[in-house]
Amino acid sequence: MDNNVLTKITIYTDGACANNPGKGGYGAILIYKKSNGETVQKELSRGFELTTNNRMELLAVIDSLKTLKKPCEIKLYSDSKYVIDAINQKWLDGWISKNWKLNTKNPVKNIDLWQEFLSVSKPHKIEFIWVKGHNDNKYNEMCDKLAVSARNKSVLEIDEGFK
Repeated sequence: MDNNVLTKITIYTDGACANNPGKGGYGAILIYKKSNGETVQKELSRGFELTTNNRMELLAVIDSLKTLKKPCEIKLYSDSKYVIDAINQKWLDGWISKNWKLNTKNPVKNIDLWQEFLSVSKPHKIEFIWVKGHNDNKYNEMCDKLAVSARNKSVLEIDEGFK
């Protein structure tokens, strides 16, 4: 087997927040094929006491990437225009070039997560694809259920980066 061939993986992510800010959660599904052809599906979710929807959307992406043990070729699907457009429309590049400031001179929100994203995404080749939420996409709907379920748990984590 060629060691330069990246493992192909599909990731779906979604975030959910009651009120905004409020209790939040995310769900993610990672799908890949083993060398024997068997399809493997892994689900991730976490819930937080006080956060925002955008933080949950981005954290779903980050935690998904953190589970990968080697560089991969990834198709990442999200219904978050915030996440997808920040990358595909090069907003992130602009924020970095302006020292994490918006055109209004205000600081970019969620800098902590964006910096973590930059770190964990580096080894991978990622294509970011927007999907319309709540539109009968099987995996997007599954991620939404995971996110809402995580948000509704009786014990929730503290989102240390939320201010």
